[in-house]
Amino acid sequence: MLAQQIVNGSMLGSIYVLVAVAFTIAIGILNFLNFSIPGLFMLGGMISWAMLAAGWHWTAAVATALVAAAAVALAVERLAYRRMAEGDPEIPLVSSLGFLVLLENLVLIRFGSDQQAFPALIPDFNIRAGGLVIGGAQLISLAVAVALVAGLSAFLKFTNAGRRVRAIAESRETATLLGVNVSRLIPQVFVFSAAFTAVGGILFAMNYQQASPFMGEVIGFKGVAAMIIGGMGSIWGAILGGMIIGLAEVLTIHFLGANVVNITVYGLLLMILIVRPQGLLGAGPSREKL
Repeated sequence: MLAQQIVNGSMLGSIYVLVAVAFTIAIGILNFLNFSIPGLFMLGGMISWAMLAAGWHWTAAVATALVAAAAVALAVERLAYRRMAEGDPEIPLVSSLGFLVLLENLVLIRFGSDQQAFPALIPDFNIRAGGLVIGGAQLISLAVAVALVAGLSAFLKFTNAGRRVRAIAESRETATLLGVNVSRLIPQVFVFSAAFTAVGGILFAMNYQQASPFMGEVIGFKGVAAMIIGGMGSIWGAILGGMIIGLAEVLTIHFLGANVVNITVYGLLLMILIVRPQGLLGAGPSREKL
């Protein structure tokens, strides 16, 4: 039973990993804690549900959700970040929080506050190995999350565009002097972040077969906690933090009950901050970001 719960926690952790990586992209490259990310997570789940409910094929529904999330991310970049990037860093943060509230209420007005039943996109099959049961949707979610994070890591390390992104993360002024078109690259960073977040929302809705206008809030807070536990600005730290949060949540439900999940998760966050304030894999100020 314990091994089964560890498997379930790893599957849930893969969702947190995607959200934590999205936050890490924003803060590691732009030094911007983008609080619209939970809203983009919600858009991924709700728009794909709405398109499926309207009779669209799942590929068109998923593509529409990703395009909508990218469009909103570009609006956040243009209205909340670009105009205020040179001012106090708290102002874009509050503006992005305004986008989150706006998105939730627009979806609330359109679809109501009830949980919506998300259709099963994957046939109900289970893989059994050594007494463990792994659901098909869980396995696909984990595979997608691992593929996306591995692809992002390879992109940052081995491509010219990835090196330009890392140059911006180190020093925007130096990157500009080296000929990097910062104003063109930053919107692409927002789109990358939105894609990770929206895919996480779609996978969450697919696994738990439900979607709601407020589905991003709890996930968003735990994504931030995962990023901080792993180390702000570290992609591998975000992966480690997401897995730790997922395992802690599932094991707490199994042994102690659902009522103490938040106490365990945020207590763990507090303990790690006391012992190691920079996070488990956090980089010191002189080390390379990302």
